[in-house]
Amino acid sequence: MAKLNGAEVAILSNRLEGIARKMSNTLYRTGRSGVLNRARDFSCCIVTANCELIATMDACPIHVLVGPDMMARSMKEFHPVLRRGDAFLHNSPYHGNSHAADHVIMIPVVDEAGIHRFTVVTKGHQADCGNAMPTTYMGSARDVYAEGALIFPAVKVQTDYQTNEDIVRMCEMRIRVPSQWRGDFLAMLGSARIGEREMLALGEEVGWERLEAFSTHWFDYSEQLMADRLSTLPAGSAHAFSVHDPIPGTPSDGVRIVATATSRPNEGRIEVDLTKNVDALPCGLNLSEACARSAALIAVFNGIGGDIPRNAGSFRRVDVKIREGSITGGGAHPASFSLATTNVGDRLIQAVSLCVAQLGEGYGTAEFGCLLPPSTSVVAGIDPRTGDRFVNQLFLGCTSGAGTPHEDCWLTYLSAGNGGMCFIDSVELDELYQPLIVHERRIVPDSEGAGRHVGAPSLRVEFGPVGCDVEVSYVSDGRANPPRGVRGGMTGGGADQFLRRLDGGLEQLDAATTVNVRDGERVISICTGGGGYGSPLERDPDRVRQDILDAWISAQRAEEVYGVILDAAGAVNLEATKTLRDAKYAHQLNCIPNQ
Repeated sequence: MAKLNGAEVAILSNRLEGIARKMSNTLYRTGRSGVLNRARDFSCCIVTANCELIATMDACPIHVLVGPDMMARSMKEFHPVLRRGDAFLHNSPYHGNSHAADHVIMIPVVDEAGIHRFTVVTKGHQADCGNAMPTTYMGSARDVYAEGALIFPAVKVQTDYQTNEDIVRMCEMRIRVPSQWRGDFLAMLGSARIGEREMLALGEEVGWERLEAFSTHWFDYSEQLMADRLSTLPAGSAHAFSVHDPIPGTPSDGVRIVATATSRPNEGRIEVDLTKNVDALPCGLNLSEACARSAALIAVFNGIGGDIPRNAGSFRRVDVKIREGSITGGGAHPASFSLATTNVGDRLIQAVSLCVAQLGEGYGTAEFGCLLPPSTSVVAGIDPRTGDRFVNQLFLGCTSGAGTPHEDCWLTYLSAGNGGMCFIDSVELDELYQPLIVHERRIVPDSEGAGRHVGAPSLRVEFGPVGCDVEVSYVSDGRANPPRGVRGGMTGGGADQFLRRLDGGLEQLDAATTVNVRDGERVISICTGGGGYGSPLERDPDRVRQDILDAWISAQRAEEVYGVILDAAGAVNLEATKTLRDAKYAHQLNCIPNQ
């Protein structure tokens, strides 16, 4: 095997990440739907011929940490002979994909000698995937048949660079917005072909054997970094849970997701045990194996900090245990995985994050907020301006960031699964592309997860159709179970949703439904905030003062929750603040029961 020095490894890792970024830029600039060209709900990556994730950039973690490796193995299993010019369409959650709404283009990188060297992967969430309802999130679907989407388990869609138009016609007949889907399909093909072109050029430049040697070095180096970081965690086991609100197909008290994390610092390893979770349910909340394993890794990486490459090498140090048949990655065909990238996936991340936080101060996070409120709904109808059908997912905003050991929340995080990578829609563009008007988008004061480092406040969005009726589909979580704080941090704001009727009255809406919103009516969406990390009495008083000036919290909340008092000039009254905080600490100690 060729020997590489540290500089060569660093250069080649950046070259591969640069190729992944080129793939992403191509898709962002050429995608047809708002999901791709405004919200950026897609991911690109590169895996080795041995089906190991080696490079990704600006990707949603739930899309790529685990899944590309499994999908590449399915491609090789179903198509043992791979040739240059091949391309495969994949969306099967039973063969490594996240859920049916994420269409994937996989292209094998084949050298001049006909040897398969790498696979480039482009994954894009679709505005419509042919489900029975005009939404890509079928929360109430009992199984994949009730979902209704076409399933493509690594189906060859190009041979010798020529597209199989039969498959394209199948999709166009099933999908409600065929020209929009076709535009996204071509954009994804272009993205993946850019990756193939660049990888072929890199292999010719540096040599395939040298790239193979780099892969080995990069994985070993990443594994060592991960082992070193995990060796700093306190030893022990921690157990935690997070509860998804009830929707049709779940128990009446919701879905309790449990996890146990065991830190073995002397081995540089951590184990995440998900085997105690309930069986897969007759609804769309079940997690595909790819999403369950990705969610566990997201929580571990979020919780331990450090600049550690996310690739197959660092993953070797995290053992994720899944029980066959369970809701957390153990389900099998025909179970529905319609919401695998979001709702219960986010709850799994929360449970593991809380486990890591229990291991010791400075680790883990509070609970992130929950998806999918109406501000991130799929909207569908007939545009009166053109007479054409439209289907698109809105990304009007969802805050959800959790407090961390080191800093306040990421305000516009959206969800733990996408890692803050999706963009928030421009109000003007959403009003331009759909017959909608956005009446309000604002932060809800006093809804943050109070703590030493605060979780996000809730976001309120009010919108409605103009000149037509619109179907609004969503699966909201967090009204009954808002995001909890950790290590003394407090709970963030909960979710809710209402319909403002034509007479001005408000009607509370179900958590998971499709609502027909008439012309002139409005939907009010309130998303969850995020939990706080550490006691709010430990928060820097100057930061509390700034929160008051920014109108995120009231002076009353500052006094009651943070123990901070401002004087008449708006400055922190240090003496009064210290006195109040001392009294609150004393009260807390008196409330602790004798052991």
